[in-house]
Amino acid sequence: MENFSDKSTVQEIKARFDTDVDRFSNLETGQQTTIDASFSMELIVDSIMAYSPNLKTVLDVGCGAGNYTLKLLSRKAPLDCTLLDLSQPMLDRAKERIAAVNTGAITLMQDDIRTANLPENHYCTIMAAAVLHHLRDDSDWEAVFSKLYRLLKPGGSLWITDLVVQETPAIQQLVYRERYGSYLAGLKDEAYRDGVFAYIEKEDSPRSVNFQFKLLEKVGFRSVELLHKHLCFAAFGAIK
Repeated sequence: MENFSDKSTVQEIKARFDTDVDRFSNLETGQQTTIDASFSMELIVDSIMAYSPNLKTVLDVGCGAGNYTLKLLSRKAPLDCTLLDLSQPMLDRAKERIAAVNTGAITLMQDDIRTANLPENHYCTIMAAAVLHHLRDDSDWEAVFSKLYRLLKPGGSLWITDLVVQETPAIQQLVYRERYGSYLAGLKDEAYRDGVFAYIEKEDSPRSVNFQFKLLEKVGFRSVELLHKHLCFAAFGAIK
């Protein structure tokens, strides 16, 4: 059984993001370590609109400063938006930015998706960008995926973009340590690469695309869609 005792606590993760609002308010600079961040965001938003052109309600899990909801509102407004995040400073920034372009309801929730009290069978779509890698053991992942399924209206859709791992150690070494490591070193230098690897090791516990697809089907989603994968980052969706 994998040991997560050395991983960051929820409070430690919250504290880190409380102090990083400005960086995460700019997609291009805030997501520099995430390969194809802007492309994946566009692809997810376009997929939501292709599948649900008449959507009215959206839940943004781990919304940060609101980038994904803002991009969705650029395609469809107004929307009733529920913004969920551990960080109140992130939520405050997200509300400020979203209120400037949206006349729909904006609901802020400072909470963890595992404990947040949210209405079931309510949302047309749910977005979870670079957040679910903070889940830990198998039961944690299954409980959250089951909850996200219950929160969606029948026919609703869930869209995830996140850090992922490979299931074969040799391929993980190639994709993550070698190829992604080379990408990170190219952004700045080897010290920067090592720093990113260190905080991923401390804070994150990502799972493979295969694991997540099987789990999405297990909790009830009727279909899953792989939109994009580049090295250790993937964007995908699931339909209730």
